[in-house]
Amino acid sequence: MRKLPLEGVRVLGMTVIFAGPYAEMFLADYGAEVIRVESIQNFAPSTRGQYVRPPKGAAGYPNGDPGERPWNRFATFNSMARNKLGMTIDITRPEGMEIFKQLVRASDVFISNYVPSVLDRLGITYEMLKKEKPDIIYARISGYGDTGPYRDYRAQANGIDAIGGQASTRGYRHADPSELPGSSAADPAEGVAAVFAIVSALNYRDRTGKGQLIDMALVENFITYNPEPFLDYSMNGRVQGTLGNRDPIAVPSGNFRCEGDDNWVSICIFGDEQWEGFCKVVGEGWVHDPRFKDPLSRRKHEDELEKLVESWTKRHDYYEVMHLLQKVGVPAGPVLDEAAVFQDPHLKARGIFVEVSQKDTGTYLYPGALAKMRNAPLVVRHAPVRLGEDNDYVYKEVLGIGDDEYQKLAETGHIGMDYAVGVR
Repeated sequence: MRKLPLEGVRVLGMTVIFAGPYAEMFLADYGAEVIRVESIQNFAPSTRGQYVRPPKGAAGYPNGDPGERPWNRFATFNSMARNKLGMTIDITRPEGMEIFKQLVRASDVFISNYVPSVLDRLGITYEMLKKEKPDIIYARISGYGDTGPYRDYRAQANGIDAIGGQASTRGYRHADPSELPGSSAADPAEGVAAVFAIVSALNYRDRTGKGQLIDMALVENFITYNPEPFLDYSMNGRVQGTLGNRDPIAVPSGNFRCEGDDNWVSICIFGDEQWEGFCKVVGEGWVHDPRFKDPLSRRKHEDELEKLVESWTKRHDYYEVMHLLQKVGVPAGPVLDEAAVFQDPHLKARGIFVEVSQKDTGTYLYPGALAKMRNAPLVVRHAPVRLGEDNDYVYKEVLGIGDDEYQKLAETGHIGMDYAVGVR
């Protein structure tokens, strides 16, 4: 296999839930040796599952069966766990912290997305890491950043979505907040941004010999994903509110019912040129109604226009609508559920889904690498990492720990592939 872009870079990950593991996945895909640092004495909720030993039928497991090692079978975790290595250590004990420091000395990057106060209690600061490895890159991700009055507030994607202003612009038109849909988009968005920051810091280190502390807040990153309402308020004093499936500029814009059982197509028309293309495809008299003669008129009569658009789409298959409109340059696409996505001919031709086998889970199709690089093919080299799967390699090869010390660490609850009895 040809050399990957980040080959030779070692990343320690002490991450939970979504944003941190997602960043680890990209770094691993591009060739970094990503080692997840976990503990069999502590279970991080919402990461390898909601519970250590969930009941049969619990959501998130193949066929609703948690199996003997549920922590290795949880779908959300496994969707981001490819190409990584895993080791276990209890860093709350002095001997565990010493091993963690040894790992830092052998690594290039440390990434964590715990609440800052958790890391403070563990004594994991940039100053501590820099003492062990002067050019270490520390990506410190949290909901609200490492400074400010919200520094130690807990955060989930829905909360970030709300405080960052996204939730107020998404949902059914004129709906109150109780009807707004949840969103976890802030987490993967932060994961991607963290990868860019880490790679930039590696470049900086290679040029200057200096490490870097990266302080990232989910809320700050996600605000930039919705710039128009903020600009509108700062320039015009307007608060946008919820738009439903409509768009501030395009009209008509929305999801329209198609032929078949609960099939829909998304159509978004910008300007007169696209509208003229749409009219040619539809070929019905109402498209020439003076109420729809220009963008402002179409906006004014958007309710009536949407009903007429759907009167046409309802007589066609959703893929047919997409192909007809795309031929004349109109953005359109079918609204696919998961089963339909797996069968989409374009995605199948691109090979986005790849078959991956993992001992505790079995063989399933997973989304593959999100970039195609001709001179450095990105593939799934390692199945979703199991808890403590690579203890032998990390302890004996990376750290050079002998068999006797390794056995002692296993006997005292540092090393293992199963959570300790009593961990909940």
